Amino acid sequence: MTKLRIWAAAAALVLTLNAQAQSVDEIVDKHIAARGGADKLKGIKTLIIENSMSMQGMDIPMKQMIATGRGMRMEISVMGNEMITAVDGDKGWTIRPAMMGGTGEPEDLPAEQIKSSASQLDPGGPLFNYKEKGTKVELVGKEKMDKKDAYHLKITTKDGTAVDYFLDANTYLLAKQIAQLSMQGQEVKQEMNFSDYKEISGVKFPHTMETASPMGGDMTIITNKITVNGPIDEKLFAKPTK
Repeated sequence: MTKLRIWAAAAALVLTLNAQAQSVDEIVDKHIAARGGADKLKGIKTLIIENSMSMQGMDIPMKQMIATGRGMRMEISVMGNEMITAVDGDKGWTIRPAMMGGTGEPEDLPAEQIKSSASQLDPGGPLFNYKEKGTKVELVGKEKMDKKDAYHLKITTKDGTAVDYFLDANTYLLAKQIAQLSMQGQEVKQEMNFSDYKEISGVKFPHTMETASPMGGDMTIITNKITVNGPIDEKLFAKPTK
């Protein structure tokens, strides 16, 4: 009798795990379809994103250039001063003006910052082909978020980086993410909300992102223009020589 109970419990556990796996895959498949489909996401080779960041009464222009899997460059202009952050393969560098605590000369990025920036080289996002990437996805549950239902997914990449995704249960698009970021040697929890999705070249991108600013208060990023598969000179990713 005891053996029968053990077998019954084991069978129930297997069925539960299989049901959860199917649920995760179903949710992920619907998310990929909502964004435009696997073929469209796979076809993104480069992205050029022009944003405007509103923070503490200032509107700060930002430009990001991404070559999928190869490199990324972010340019931010504040009061006539430009800050550049770039990732070139497994290396990274930044130029910070004096008003931002820098020297105006190229500096190597800390390893943790390079690691956290790696996700930006994958426009498909962590859920796209997640099994092939060695990423684990767990369905935490269905939760209320701003009076709407959302699927809470816990995502852990192959290198151990974890992020929580909240997908709108109606649209299956990303509504919120919670991640741990490394800033100035400290781990900081960042919560970001996504909205105003628009289709560009067959792929849906959020055009409004809201989060708390490291300097205090709220920060809103509005996307003004996205160019898919536009030309990018990859020399821009390389660290300048002095």
